[in-house]
Amino acid sequence: METYTVLRHFADTWGLLAMVLLFLGVTTFTFRSGRKKSAQTAASIPLKED
Repeated sequence: METYTVLRHFADTWGLLAMVLLFLGVTTFTFRSGRKKSAQTAASIPLKED
């Protein structure tokens, strides 16, 4: 097999699965329920005066 064929097969199977799992992990981490207070604190940083 050629290198291109092997890499293409890997990207079509395991690469796609890895990207989907990464997307689901980032989405879950971002929208979890305990994140609201820290998100509000981070959003107000530009409005704080020194």
